Amino acid sequence: MSTHIRPSEPAAQQPDLTVSVAGLQFANPVIAASGTFGYGSEYGRIIPVSRLGGICSKGLTLEPKPGNPGLRLWETPAGLINSIGLENPGIPHFIEHELPEMLALGPVVLANLSGSTMESYVEGARLLDATRVHCIELNISCPNVKAGGMAWGLDCDAAAAITAAVRAVTTKPLVVKLSPNAPQLVAIARSVVAAGADVLSLVNTFQAFAVDIERGRPVFDNITAGLAGPAIRPIALRMLRDIMLGVPECRDGRIPVIGLGGISTWQDAVEFIMTGASAVQVGTATFANPHAMEEVIDGLQAFMRRKGYSCLADFRGCVLK
Repeated sequence: MSTHIRPSEPAAQQPDLTVSVAGLQFANPVIAASGTFGYGSEYGRIIPVSRLGGICSKGLTLEPKPGNPGLRLWETPAGLINSIGLENPGIPHFIEHELPEMLALGPVVLANLSGSTMESYVEGARLLDATRVHCIELNISCPNVKAGGMAWGLDCDAAAAITAAVRAVTTKPLVVKLSPNAPQLVAIARSVVAAGADVLSLVNTFQAFAVDIERGRPVFDNITAGLAGPAIRPIALRMLRDIMLGVPECRDGRIPVIGLGGISTWQDAVEFIMTGASAVQVGTATFANPHAMEEVIDGLQAFMRRKGYSCLADFRGCVLK
């Protein structure tokens, strides 16, 4: 009897990295985070973008935004503080110019929707709903101008209201991106789930402050800014655990969670998946290492092969048991 192994057999034995999130099929759980990967094509000459599970667009607002004046990036030990200010060309321009290129890349496309008023969020969602974008990620860390500048995601009623308003005008899967600055994060999560969120993503950046000691002034014209990078990862991971344990719909799998916050390596990604994340987003790491997401995908597959895991579900949430 021949012992020849057909070439297709080893491939069949590879661990399955695919994941379904709100009915969307991702080739793997690694998603480029909003604001760190442009619209995907910018990295096309450096990495094979088609390998990614998904790409989340820069934060999009209804009208074009020039972003914040002054210095926008400031390195800090194990992190990066940014004050970009949602610079973007506006949703109509995105739909006409950037979205077709994003869709052509192959991965699942998430449009990150931002705004300052209920009306701007709703109209932006309405426009995106009429496109072929696969999913909307609702950023509720933006300031609510009618509430004195407090972010939508810091108050349960405001978070629920904006989620319900966007849910009412789109049939797209709706991811709600939570702010780690919320004093009661689990309560916020419950409120947006009740208001119609299909998926949660967490965490956004932490509010931070930096001083230019040579000038004796704040680094940023906007005074405070958002801290990201490896420094926030253990806190983001703890917040993910809090959500998984505190929101019944997340714990039982009805509402998937996308984890992010300082993920730089495949080991980091495994930690988030073991804490219940269905997928992960990689952001700041890409600035220092454009190949970070490729390495996460390869490392994750090698880890699963070594441990004998056939699919992500084999170890998802294992530290919660």
